[in-house]
Amino acid sequence: MSRTSRSLGVVALTALVALGSAACSSPGPAEADATADTAASSAIADAAWPRTVTHALGETVIETAPTSIVSTSLTLTGVLLSIDAPVTGSSASTPADSNDGTGFFDWWADIAQERGVEPLYQNLEHDEEAIIAAAPDLIVVSTSGADSTADQYDALSAIAPTIVLDYSASTWQDIALELGSATGLEEQAKATVDTFDQRVAEVAGKITIPEGTVNAVVYYGDGGDTAFAKPEGSHGTLLASLGFDVVGADDAFDTSAQTRTDFAFVSLENTVTALTGETVFIISGSDTNVDAMRTTPVLANAPAVTNGQVYALGDDSFRIDYFSATQVLDVIEGLFS
Repeated sequence: MSRTSRSLGVVALTALVALGSAACSSPGPAEADATADTAASSAIADAAWPRTVTHALGETVIETAPTSIVSTSLTLTGVLLSIDAPVTGSSASTPADSNDGTGFFDWWADIAQERGVEPLYQNLEHDEEAIIAAAPDLIVVSTSGADSTADQYDALSAIAPTIVLDYSASTWQDIALELGSATGLEEQAKATVDTFDQRVAEVAGKITIPEGTVNAVVYYGDGGDTAFAKPEGSHGTLLASLGFDVVGADDAFDTSAQTRTDFAFVSLENTVTALTGETVFIISGSDTNVDAMRTTPVLANAPAVTNGQVYALGDDSFRIDYFSATQVLDVIEGLFS
């Protein structure tokens, strides 16, 4: 899998080495101009701080460029890593062999370990003392999802400047650009997004899109609700960027207690009616989930089942960031090239 974040770090290191070499030699006219440009760039960078960040729960003043970021949102940690942000600690989920016991998401756990990111607490059991001990100069929080600590915003703000983002209402690219602006990493964020967009264009040019509409769902075959991705959510926009015509479930079927922009939750009884796509992608699933859908008697007449066009996007496709989205692109390229 492509590692944009690693390449960005190499570019930055190369630039620093080049500047150091120039400083050790007697400058000619061109080198003197370069030195002056560097000094001017540094002055501009210094002038950019402090900066005020407007976010989901208000405004936060960040005095200087952060050097030690703590993320209480496991989902947002992946986005921070993709833009080379200096993450030093993050919340974590269930430890497992696949993530070397960290509890980080499998698709970027190795990167986090390489960069020295520490699990602050596992199983998403919020631990304020662990955050205090990490001594962050910026805390990043999500408004939604099981990893949200928005209710602790005031307490977290007393520890360090805290910003709160809603990843359920934005694409990971939008979130990356927001975080880039908040941390002074605008160029790195833009480079990450541009690299990904180029990969989208590459895959879109290679694949043949099946005719008809597409549903993208989380389906376990256990009789529980089916989560239908909405066209405006992260999965819907990712698939649409490749040329798929994504349709969601009728709002009347949605059992969600609160309005969501990413998924509608539909009972099995209504899934029979809502599963209209000629193609179905199963999110956060493997061939086992595909088989479960194909063998569920009440779904036997669903168009995608009768067409034999039910496909798994992989176990790591539920939370979308640069790394997991790249994996989804690889899966789709393999299926439809």
